[in-house]
Amino acid sequence: MTRGGAAPAGPEATIREAIDAVGAPDAAAMAAARAHHARLTKPEGSLGRLEELAVRLAGIGGVAVPEIGRKVVVVCAADHGVARRGVSAYPPAVTAQMVYNFVAGGAAINVLARRAGARVVVADLGVDHDFPPDLPIVHAKLGRGTADCSVGPAMPPEAARRAVVAGIALARRVTPRRRRGLTVVGTGDMGIGNTTASSAIVAAVTGARVRDVTGRGTGIDASAWEQKVAIIERALAVNRPDPDDALDVLGKVGGYEIGALVGVILGAAARRAPVVIDGFISGAAALLAATLCPAVRSFLIPAHASVEIGHRLVLERLELAPLLTLNLRLGEGTGAAVAMQLLDDAVAIMHQMATFDSAGVSGRNPAHPASI
Repeated sequence: MTRGGAAPAGPEATIREAIDAVGAPDAAAMAAARAHHARLTKPEGSLGRLEELAVRLAGIGGVAVPEIGRKVVVVCAADHGVARRGVSAYPPAVTAQMVYNFVAGGAAINVLARRAGARVVVADLGVDHDFPPDLPIVHAKLGRGTADCSVGPAMPPEAARRAVVAGIALARRVTPRRRRGLTVVGTGDMGIGNTTASSAIVAAVTGARVRDVTGRGTGIDASAWEQKVAIIERALAVNRPDPDDALDVLGKVGGYEIGALVGVILGAAARRAPVVIDGFISGAAALLAATLCPAVRSFLIPAHASVEIGHRLVLERLELAPLLTLNLRLGEGTGAAVAMQLLDDAVAIMHQMATFDSAGVSGRNPAHPASI
């Protein structure tokens, strides 16, 4: 975080506090969860990743049979100066328009969150629009969009830190300390041009070729894609972000909403809340969060495999396997909302399924020990 012996101050102190609060999963609770599953009326391991999910949630919550108290999808919104380069099929004005759509309940995330029983919290981190003060969103604007990263840094270093701190504050807001059961946090985004920023982040952190981590975003054609790749390559050449310094990468080629998602991930993990990661933009934020704090990986649950080609590399680097493959590329937290229903299923199995003893069902034949 800092070089030299000086103690961090201001935003750095808040980020360091969140990092230091991220603990390890509870190994005893995970072992007890596995033992509980072994007593349920099914062949051991036969519910596959639902069993794995239950064990992970047990480790996060510190109890053998976890409960989900509530679910929330945090949608962070901001604009990007690089969007003026034509890297998206949609104009920058769409960012603000979609924020109003979220508030009205008419977006895909609203529909899917309702299905999952999740609350949607929308936050303005840097939209190039003046929202009415009484609009029911989190008003945390840090600027009216970033600068064009293809000609210089997207934001000053202090602004990058403030974006992460804003996300930590959001996480604390939606994960109260005293509440029965786990608060599941889903990550969502809105920002025209943010697949460009995310591709730049992933290329910077992993060293991959830009064209190997850059997709079509909102649906650009081949010519526009080539231009998008060239713009990202220029941004990396101009800014030379340090791959080992997540905040440097964020400030030089990232975005306010991506920085806030980094903070949401850190802050939620610090509160021992499972974080359901959506697609590519959320994945880029998770990659930065894990660079800052490797321990955060234990709290990440990857919702799906995005159509965006860079997302595959993100998941590989994080050593995470997606729960779903639905060819999604919308963002907003849509994949996270869908995956939250699987978490409900995993927990319901633990609570509602009979054991061999309670159901009077014979267990495994001792002559056929379970495979390892």
